[in-house]
Amino acid sequence: MTKTKSASEPAVNDFSITVGTVNGSGSQTANMALVRAFFKMGIPVSGKNIFPSNIQGLPTWYSIRVSKDGYLARSETTEIVVAMNKDSFAEDLDKLVPGGIFLYADDIRQDITRDDVLLYPMPVKKLVREVEPPRELRDYLNNMVYVGVLAHLLGIEVEKLQQALDFHFDGKQKPIDLNMAVIGKAVQWAAENIDQASPYRVETMHGTEEYIMATGNTAGALGSIYGGLQFSAWYPITPATGLPEAVMKYRPILQKDPETGKYKLVVVQAEDELAAVGMAIGAGWAGLRSMTATSGPGLSLMAEYTSLAYYAEVPIVLWDVQRMGPSTGLPTRTSQGDINLAHYLGQGDTQHPILFPGSVTECFEFGWKALDLAEELQTPIFVLIDLDLGMNQWMTRPFQYPDTPIKRGKILWEDDLENLDWEWGRYLDKDGDGVPYRTVPGNTHPKSAYFTRGTGHDEYANYSEDPETWDANLKRLNRKFELARTMVPKPEIHLQEGAEIGIIAFGSTHPAVSEACDYLTADDVKVDYLRLRSLPITSEVKAFIREHDRIYVIEMNHSGQLHQIITLDMSDQSAKLISLTYNTGLQLTADWVKNAILAEEEK
Repeated sequence: MTKTKSASEPAVNDFSITVGTVNGSGSQTANMALVRAFFKMGIPVSGKNIFPSNIQGLPTWYSIRVSKDGYLARSETTEIVVAMNKDSFAEDLDKLVPGGIFLYADDIRQDITRDDVLLYPMPVKKLVREVEPPRELRDYLNNMVYVGVLAHLLGIEVEKLQQALDFHFDGKQKPIDLNMAVIGKAVQWAAENIDQASPYRVETMHGTEEYIMATGNTAGALGSIYGGLQFSAWYPITPATGLPEAVMKYRPILQKDPETGKYKLVVVQAEDELAAVGMAIGAGWAGLRSMTATSGPGLSLMAEYTSLAYYAEVPIVLWDVQRMGPSTGLPTRTSQGDINLAHYLGQGDTQHPILFPGSVTECFEFGWKALDLAEELQTPIFVLIDLDLGMNQWMTRPFQYPDTPIKRGKILWEDDLENLDWEWGRYLDKDGDGVPYRTVPGNTHPKSAYFTRGTGHDEYANYSEDPETWDANLKRLNRKFELARTMVPKPEIHLQEGAEIGIIAFGSTHPAVSEACDYLTADDVKVDYLRLRSLPITSEVKAFIREHDRIYVIEMNHSGQLHQIITLDMSDQSAKLISLTYNTGLQLTADWVKNAILAEEEK
């Protein structure tokens, strides 16, 4: 075993681990056991899963970052590497920083090309055989060996690993005991064979108090249910499938009438994306709070139906969990490339409001707020997250139950129609805000009926090809979009005295941008940061742009789609808007943000 001198002062609660395994080998159980153990020790932690989209057996990686400062973005440096896959062995070794730790299965016979790292071959198969598990489980249990070795090297509390496995296996004692037996063997082996102090350690702290761990997909599903969701139709697609699956998981708990045993929420797996959005729009037209969830390829198929909902003014919520395009692209990589698609989805002049959750907590909050906005504005509302926020586990604040009553918007019931002192028309803008009054099926008043049209129509839903009527209707729809500026979530703004530079970012880039702001401040570069939470942009966003000399718009796509939309909206400020794009399929890092801004500032 090759050894090099380790640092005299170990890095405590501040390093990253990359685990290289084979897709389908069951490594997720081991990796989540580590993440949850760190979390239970009170250490801020994040985990990023990088996995292939098609064939079992291809390389997969899992990146874990522990940070005493609470930084949760992906780190560009890796201090500890676990190599369990011969096909990625050389690449994994190359990722490691000098002085880092390299753990690897001892049956991988490849040249070690570095002498500046700590090398620890692990007798993986031998330790697993000693536990005498069923033969079909051996390959899955191999991963628990590196969990046990890391527990010894880093000082992870074994009790916390057991608690993590108890959660993962839902208290089933047999798999818990079997996995813990392998971990115990690995801890014992490491204690007897590794006599060198690790340069990296973990110690109990209190950085996770009042936090939970959850995915954005789960949070979005729960937020929708708590917002009164009544109908959801969907078709499976990575990385959005977890959201409707979570709706189905929690439906029996939260949406089952205890007296009748019937569900108050209908969930339909449709035959394709067109059918899914068509069903959801039909439910929204019928007066149900309705939702669908998809990703970019599915969203493109929903264009015609969504345009119908826009022009017929049917409320619906569409969750888009973004992945890398164009085309099928990289289905298991993350991106923010659907902004233009969602904002303008449909033929002709369509513009849709978009909500951008920046945390798992906001996925829950925007789950119910999106349903309110859809009904208040009588229009499709998009909620855009991405694979990173949707599928990965994140530390997050506990979800807060909606603090306002459900908002149904302008619905007229029998008594309302009976007492009106004006003639109701389905598309009549009585209040001047662009939003008409509607009725829904089940209203028995004789005046409640109307013919829903996606073709040309006047204020009373009569078919019309009159040019002036058409123009007036589009202008009214634009008034509705302008009203949305005052209703969508306002941005979150962080200011520093004397800052002339501004940053605009959104969604899952927030952890990296926030961390980068700290690094820039340390380098005496003052920046103000606006986290955008919605489109159309609000008055606060416009003021932020006008008040700064330069604005860097940071996003994870190739063409700077948000930059384009803001530039169109504020053409008089376009010279100060600078697009910075990152589009590798991996998550944004703070170092990239800092270096990109400094490079621009030096021009």
